[in-house]
Amino acid sequence: MAQLKAQLNMRVTHKRNSKALALFVISLVTGACGALQPPNAAGPGPTGRIYPITLTEQSQRREAAILAFNRIAQRSGSEDLTDAYLEPVTATLKSLPASPGTPLYLPKVGSNVEMDEEETREALRRFINEWRVLIGSNPSQLSLIERVDRPDRTKIALYEQRAFRYPLRGDFGKLQIQFTADRRLLNLTSSCIPDAERLQSALAGITPLLTAEDALKHLRDRGVRYIDSFGNQQTLNLSVSNEPHSRELVTYVLPSKPGIDSLEIHIAWEVTVSHAPIKTVYIDALNDEIIAVR
Repeated sequence: MAQLKAQLNMRVTHKRNSKALALFVISLVTGACGALQPPNAAGPGPTGRIYPITLTEQSQRREAAILAFNRIAQRSGSEDLTDAYLEPVTATLKSLPASPGTPLYLPKVGSNVEMDEEETREALRRFINEWRVLIGSNPSQLSLIERVDRPDRTKIALYEQRAFRYPLRGDFGKLQIQFTADRRLLNLTSSCIPDAERLQSALAGITPLLTAEDALKHLRDRGVRYIDSFGNQQTLNLSVSNEPHSRELVTYVLPSKPGIDSLEIHIAWEVTVSHAPIKTVYIDALNDEIIAVR
């Protein structure tokens, strides 16, 4: 009898432990899903997922950027250590303090007095890595798209952030570094998107609903409303002379509604228009809405 009771107790304990383990696993899975879920006040999109993806301003990111900016400001002798030089939401650097007392230099690479092109690019890579908090991107996510040597011996390096599946569009994703032949930094401005890997992970689960032909049909049937250079709203009805051409899917970033400190990340069709006051139209590939005209 005692042996039978012991066996029954073991079975009950085993069931309880199994149930507890199952609940623990479920809590881990649902907790992980909640952590990956991007914040968005717009609610579920056409696919049932939260869309567009939202990047909100984070106090930790801004505080880290302020500390990094203070390092640059202190090195350059600037007395203004506020966050006035930082972009909203992304907390990336708008520009360096003007007229620095103590110049900031790129790292020295090589033994020659003046670095060659290969050494210059390596110096830039090291500089970006050191100041990635202010830049908002790692060197591995940036591609050098232009290097210019001006007649006055100043140099410009322009980078494009390529951290998303589709090319980045909008007023974001660019890094420009201006410096001299002796490595002295003149200016730095960045519109890169921080947390790009997390955002791309959220975008990866979203499938576009519109085809390229759907986007073209949208423009042919409805035309394009836009604001001209004088601030007036205009409507362009397409004709044979300005037939639109769908180029590719892009990742388009734009500010949220006024008063909301966040950015919206959309998947959109990039459509070009010829012989017209506008050049490019961006149509959301899920909501079938024009989100930008350029």
